[in-house]
Amino acid sequence: MLQDHPWFQLSAITASESSVGKKYSRASNWYLESEIPKDAADMTVLETNPESIKKTGDIKLVFSALPSSIAREVEPSFRKAGFAVASNASAYRMDETVPLLIPEINVDHLNLIDVQRRLNGTEGFIVTSPNCSTYALVLALKPIFDKFGIRRLIVSTMQAISGAGYSGLPSMAILENVIPYIPGEEEKMEMETLKILGKFTEEEVKPADFKVSASCNRVPVYDGHTETVSIETIDDAKPEEVINVLKDFTGYAQKNNLPSAPKKPIVLRSQPDRPQPRIDRDEGNGMSVVVGRIRREPVFETGIKFVVLGHNTIRGAAGGSIINAEALYKEGYL
Repeated sequence: MLQDHPWFQLSAITASESSVGKKYSRASNWYLESEIPKDAADMTVLETNPESIKKTGDIKLVFSALPSSIAREVEPSFRKAGFAVASNASAYRMDETVPLLIPEINVDHLNLIDVQRRLNGTEGFIVTSPNCSTYALVLALKPIFDKFGIRRLIVSTMQAISGAGYSGLPSMAILENVIPYIPGEEEKMEMETLKILGKFTEEEVKPADFKVSASCNRVPVYDGHTETVSIETIDDAKPEEVINVLKDFTGYAQKNNLPSAPKKPIVLRSQPDRPQPRIDRDEGNGMSVVVGRIRREPVFETGIKFVVLGHNTIRGAAGGSIINAEALYKEGYL
C-alpha cells in the first residue's frame, strides 16, 4: 500500500535477527496475489532498532506491525529516539497518552501527542489504530452515536481466518467449522470502542459512557469481518433515519482529501442478504465499511440493528495505519 504513495517513500525495512542482512524478497514469505514491489524486494532487511534506522537517512515515520509482546519493548525505543510510530499492534492502544485513531472519527485525539511528548521528554510519539473488528464496528457507530446516542450495544462477529495470520489456524481446525473464541478479541472490542468514541478534554480522553458486549467467532472466510450489531439508542432511531445519517456520513479523512481515504467511508447495501465478505469487502479499495439489513431491534424500546462488514487486513490493519500517518502529516506532526 506504500508503493507510489504521494506523501511517503519507503526507505527501510526491519525484522527479527533471522532476517537481518537478507534481501526482503528472500527474507519474506510473500502470500499476496500481487508481486512484491521491486523497491521493497531489493532492500536489505535491517535490525529493528533506532540506531540502524538512523544510519539510512532522515527518516521521520515508522510503521509498526509487530507482535504485541515485542511492540511493548520496541515502540517506546523508537519514540525515545524521536520517531513518529504509527502502530497496528495492541500494546499501547489503551495507554492514556496514546491516540487510538480513526481519522474520520476522532482526529482531535491527536492532541494527546502533546501530552505524550511532554511526559516522555521527546519529540517522538506513538499513535495506534484499533483492532480490526473494532474498526468496522466503530466506523458504523459514529454517526448513530452522534445523532441518537447509545445506551447499550451487543455485537457478534464472524471473523475471517486471515485475522489469525497465514499460519495462525490449521486447516483442519477451521474447515467446516466455527470457532467461538478468539483470545483477547472481545475485551479489545469492548474497551477500544469506548475510547475511540470518547471525548478529548484538556489532556485526556474520557471514554464514552455506554455498555458494550462482544462475542467473537472465527469462521472459514479468507478476508472480511462480518458483524451483527444491536443497539439500544438514547433517542428513538427509525431505520430510515439511521439510513440517512449513515449515507451522509463523511469525516476528516474525506474533507481533507487524505490519499488513502475512500470517497464514502460507509457504503450502504439495500439487498436483504448483504453485505457479504466475498463480494463487498473490497468496497472503497478495502477502506470502506459496508452496512446492510438496517431494521428495528425489537428487544429494546428504542433500538436498531444492522450488519457491518470491514476488510480486516486493509482498513482494519495496513490501511488503517497508513491513513493515520496521512492524518499526522496533514496536521503537521511529521
